[in-house]
Amino acid sequence: MNRKKSIPTDDSKISIEDSSGNVFEDIGFPNPEEALMKAELSHKIRDSIRRKKLTVEQASEWLGISQTKISAIVKGNTGRLSIDRLIRFLRILGNDVDIVVKKKTHAQKIGHLKVITIQP
Repeated sequence: MNRKKSIPTDDSKISIEDSSGNVFEDIGFPNPEEALMKAELSHKIRDSIRRKKLTVEQASEWLGISQTKISAIVKGNTGRLSIDRLIRFLRILGNDVDIVVKKKTHAQKIGHLKVITIQP
């Protein structure tokens, strides 16, 4: 839950809210955890494309999607792409993807999603 704080300034007060830890939740996106996961996966895809020094054209050929979609993914705009498809792109780009399921450790009703990168 976000807590509001007011900080006095010269003439007015600025209202500050603690973050939930998910910017998409904080600004009211529907399905904020899915949006955050897609953003994190697209970031990993961008990193993989850069690490391999692929052009947009080459990445398009590797992944079998248009250059326009590659550009959108690199900018974090995943549109209607599914998490499954983003994971498939990561695998095509030479990444291992592990999915870990564990008992939740917090009081919220629903467990959370997280993307972790392990550098060799």
